Amino acid sequence: MITLGIESSCDETAIAIINDKHEILAHQLITQYKEHSIYGGVVPEIASRAHLEYMDVLLKQALVDAKIKASDIDVFSAGIGPGLIGGLIVGANMAKSLAFALNKPFVGVNHLEAHSLMPMFFNPELKFPYLLLLASGGHTQILIVKDVGNYELLGSTIDDACGECFDKTAKMLGWEYMGGKDIEEFAKHGNPKAFDFPRPMIYSKDLNFSFSGLKTAVRTTIEKFGENIDDETKADICASFQSAICDIIEKKMKLAVKKIKNLGIKHIVTSGGVARNSAIRNVLDKIATSNGMKLIVAEPKYCSDNGVMIAFAGEQNYLKGKTSSFSVMPRPRWPLEELKNE
Repeated sequence: MITLGIESSCDETAIAIINDKHEILAHQLITQYKEHSIYGGVVPEIASRAHLEYMDVLLKQALVDAKIKASDIDVFSAGIGPGLIGGLIVGANMAKSLAFALNKPFVGVNHLEAHSLMPMFFNPELKFPYLLLLASGGHTQILIVKDVGNYELLGSTIDDACGECFDKTAKMLGWEYMGGKDIEEFAKHGNPKAFDFPRPMIYSKDLNFSFSGLKTAVRTTIEKFGENIDDETKADICASFQSAICDIIEKKMKLAVKKIKNLGIKHIVTSGGVARNSAIRNVLDKIATSNGMKLIVAEPKYCSDNGVMIAFAGEQNYLKGKTSSFSVMPRPRWPLEELKNE
């Protein structure tokens, strides 16, 4: 079986073609970095127009790379939420049109489910259920992944997402949009105890997160230095900031492991753009090892938004007998826990 997936929920335009042997036949992706960097963040209207401009080009190249015709594809899928509605409409309409014209099934994919299932694509040994930390620019959640379409939410951020906190801290330090890599690199050369940044809700007994207070503390510290801030100070800020993030995640994930200890769960999984951060992965790996579990992460370049995750989620939903009507509408909000009732 061959499945095509289209990702257009934010600022990545991506099309992938996979088969049921977990092989990537084609993956084309354009990051709209240049379009948005001058604004310091994603501009929805610009993103939508860029998706529209790139989609045809990527589709043609993906078919060439896969050495197939569109009619050889068995299932067409696209992310239909959550995300920026304009971009979702572009991707969904492309997949729907192809499926309708070729009389093939269409699967509307939940973007968060695609991230949640992506580690299974590269790790066939990963079985349900598993404990998931989903951390990206828009979401920070701890979930039990019970099956395709079956998720139990244990905790979520009550304000900013973890990835958003990384991006905004990078911006405050004068770096360009999507500066998570810069923070991680500078943190390697800094003192994690140089600044005593807060760890919001770290002593709370629930599994919810809060990052806005940390972001505010970082901003206040940066403003004190003003234009005189040097690279050594930036490194110390990055190291201290990253240490605070790791401490928060460590505390919450340890609580989560205790909560699920009687469920026979053997794997901790992390996905989303933040999963690319090696310091966070190291924390999760230690938690997993100390509890007789194993950490599984998607390949780094597939932690961020991509077409493969949409294609794989589309395939998995189709194998469960789930398809979507051509009249289904994209939605900006679509919590994972709602999938069980659909």
